[in-house]
Amino acid sequence: QVQLVESGGGLVQPGGSLRLSCTASGFIFSIYDMSWYRQAPGKERELVAGIIRDGGRTRYADFVKGRFTISRDNAKNTVYLQMNSLKPEDTAVYYCKASNWLRGDYWGQGTQVTVSS
Repeated sequence: QVQLVESGGGLVQPGGSLRLSCTASGFIFSIYDMSWYRQAPGKERELVAGIIRDGGRTRYADFVKGRFTISRDNAKNTVYLQMNSLKPEDTAVYYCKASNWLRGDYWGQGTQVTVSS
C-alpha cells in the first residue's frame, strides 16, 4: 500500500521556522522525484520546491527562494522542507508528491501550516 505521510506542520509566528517531513512507504522511494506543493484557501495548489531522485538538483518557487530548503534522505524514505523566515502568506496546507515518469504520481494527505501572531 502506497503511503506518503506528512508531518511537522503547525502554528508559528511570522519570522519563525518549521521543518516538514514526508515519509514514504509502499514504493521505491529512491527512483521518484519528490516535491512539495501548497494550497491556500480559495487558491490553486502551487509548487513550492522539488528535488530529483538522488538529491543532486533542486528547484524552488520564486516566493520561497532563500527561505525554504528541500532535502531528502533515501535511506529513510523521507523528504524534508525546512522553512525559515515564515510569512503569513505562507499559510497553507502543504502536500508532498512523488513523481516517476513511468510509474506515475503519488500525493500525501497534507499538513497545515499557519503563520500568525
